[in-house]
Amino acid sequence: MAHKKPSLHAVQERSSAPSVAADDAALQKLALAVIETEAAAVSALAARVGEAFIRACRHMLACEGRIVVTGIGKSGHIGSKIAATLASTGSPAFFMHPAEASHGDLGMITGRDVVLALSNSGETDELTTIVPLIKRFGVPLIALCGNPGSTLARMADVHIDVSVKQEACPLNLAPTSSTTAMLVMGDALAVSLLQARGFTAQDFARSHPAGRLGRRLLLLIDDIMHTGERIPKVREDVKLSQALVEMTKKGLGMTTIVDAHGRLAGVFTDGDLRRTLDHGMDVHATLVADVMTKNCKRVNAGMLAAEALQLMQKHKINALPVVDAEGKVAGAFNMHDMLRAGVV
Repeated sequence: MAHKKPSLHAVQERSSAPSVAADDAALQKLALAVIETEAAAVSALAARVGEAFIRACRHMLACEGRIVVTGIGKSGHIGSKIAATLASTGSPAFFMHPAEASHGDLGMITGRDVVLALSNSGETDELTTIVPLIKRFGVPLIALCGNPGSTLARMADVHIDVSVKQEACPLNLAPTSSTTAMLVMGDALAVSLLQARGFTAQDFARSHPAGRLGRRLLLLIDDIMHTGERIPKVREDVKLSQALVEMTKKGLGMTTIVDAHGRLAGVFTDGDLRRTLDHGMDVHATLVADVMTKNCKRVNAGMLAAEALQLMQKHKINALPVVDAEGKVAGAFNMHDMLRAGVV
């Protein structure tokens, strides 16, 4: 009697069903094992930061062009991230796909560049095909490779060993520990170069203008302060009632007080108003100059918004006047302006 052939649907159902039932404890145990295995792989890298690592840094520091990072598969994904990290920390770099390199993208490389190639085996066909051509350019070739005896390691000017004892995958097949080791060694290179170049937080912000750090380090008070008719401002010889009208109209929780020449004489704030009312003073009879805060905190035009924020936080101030070189009021802002600008 002939056996009935199973349907494709039945085969798919069988193949997609889990072969091992895993309870919560088993899942947690496996996750911890992965973390421990990858942590051990990273710890082992410390012993390999030696002469080869230093030579790699020297080649990159001497590079007058770009650092061209290449790799394929999971190594390629790691290489793309390393290239991005290098580029954002003062070492111009880009990623070149090795398969595309064989079809014209090798033209990206110039004689002023350095090539950083990633491969765990060191025998990846796409890489070994282009390595001899890279060597003809006469550019330094640095390899992050897990096999010191491989073609890539032997042909490289500098080989940094990123081998691991085992992958975190239970089958010891999926790139896990090996890619983590590559990523960490790439970060070590990038940060070492950053420090050697004297790269600063301001430099970092210039390449990240849309990020929070960029806003904090590049935004000036001039970019967020209220100017012209939007500045809360009264003369020091007016009644307190007029100052209150100005405060309410401009909505900054304060008004600047200026002398006859427009120079800052003081400020009157919501806090000053509470204290004035506590003393039972008549707002219609009292001069604002008699109750204003003299020698108040102020900032200069052109100051970084982040510096002004530090001053506000240190002295628990919600709003500040801005003065020019002559001490005249040039603007005003409060904490809400900082929040809107993304400085806080």
